[in-house]
Amino acid sequence: MCRVVCCWSFSARWAGLAVLTVFTWLALMTLFPQAVRAQARAAAPAQADPAAALAATLIAACRHDQTAFAAHLTSQTAAVFRQLPESQRATLLGRLVLLDAPGKALLSSSGEGRTVVRCESGGTVTEMRFVAAEVQENLAFVAVKAPRAGGATRSIRFGLVREAGEWRLLSVGLLLLDLPVMAQEWVESDLRASEAAAVAALRKIADALRTYQRAFDRLPESLEQLGPAPKEGLSPERAALLDESLAAAQSGGYRFRYVIAPAPGPAGTTEESERDKSAGFALAATPIQYGQAGRRSFYLDSEGVLRGADKHGEVATLSDPRIDDPRP
Repeated sequence: MCRVVCCWSFSARWAGLAVLTVFTWLALMTLFPQAVRAQARAAAPAQADPAAALAATLIAACRHDQTAFAAHLTSQTAAVFRQLPESQRATLLGRLVLLDAPGKALLSSSGEGRTVVRCESGGTVTEMRFVAAEVQENLAFVAVKAPRAGGATRSIRFGLVREAGEWRLLSVGLLLLDLPVMAQEWVESDLRASEAAAVAALRKIADALRTYQRAFDRLPESLEQLGPAPKEGLSPERAALLDESLAAAQSGGYRFRYVIAPAPGPAGTTEESERDKSAGFALAATPIQYGQAGRRSFYLDSEGVLRGADKHGEVATLSDPRIDDPRP
C-alpha cells in the first residue's frame, strides 16, 4: 500500500525568496493593459484551460523531465532554468512534488470531475487535487490541495501567465519563480543543513566517547576504536559505538578531530586510573572543502559546550564564541 504524504511545505526551504503580492498583479494589469488584452485575444482555444497546463507541468516535474518542464515556464524563466546546474534543476522539480527521485505520474479525475495528479517514487505517493481555476485576462490561478498525514490537507495556489497563446507557470503560492534567487537560497539552505549535520555528528561522537569511558574506565586513543566490531565481538579496540564513517573521522563533508584533555594530577601515580576515568576531551569539526559542505568550523568540549565561527576552513578552538546548535 503506497503512503500518501503532504506536498509543498515551503516555509523553511523557500524562505527569503521574492514574494509576489497582489499589488504586483495589479501593477501588471495597470501598466500593460494593451499587452494583456492582446495576448488574451491571441490565445489558442486548445490552451483555454490553465488547469490542464498546470497538470502537464506537475507531471513533467514528477518525471524529472527537465526538457518538458522548461517548456511550461515563461521564456525568460526557461532560459535561466536551462543555465542552472543539473543538480539545481533536479532540486526544483523534486521540491514541486516533494519527491527527490524521478517518479511515475498518473493523471485522473475526482468524483467531481476535477483533475488529480499523483506521483509515486520508491513507494511514496504525493497526490495533488485541483480545486478551481480563476482566469483574469492573461493571468490564472489554480488552487490545488494535497492530503497530509493524519487527514489534514495542504492548499496552494499556482499562478500562470499566458505567453504566446500558452499558459506558463509563473508562481507557486506567493513565490515568484525567480530562479537565480532560488538557486542561491538552495545553496544557503544546503550549507545550513550540512553544518547542522556536522554538529549532530559531534554530539553523537561525544556520546560514544562517554559510553566508552564508562565501559572501559578510560577514553580511547582514537575515534577508530569506537568503530564497528568484528564478528568475534566488541573490545576496547573496536567498541561498536560509531559507524565506519564517523570512526574514520569524516562524514558529510566535514572532518573531525579528537584530543584527550587529561585530568589534573601527576602522571605515573597510583591515582592514574582515577585520572583516566575523569579525563575530558575536545572535538572539532572542519569543512573539508570550505564553502561547499559548510562555512563554519565547530568545537565541542566534554561538558557539551559548543563553539564555532566562520574560520575559512581553519580548526575551531576554545577561544571561539559559544553558539547554539545550528538548525537546517
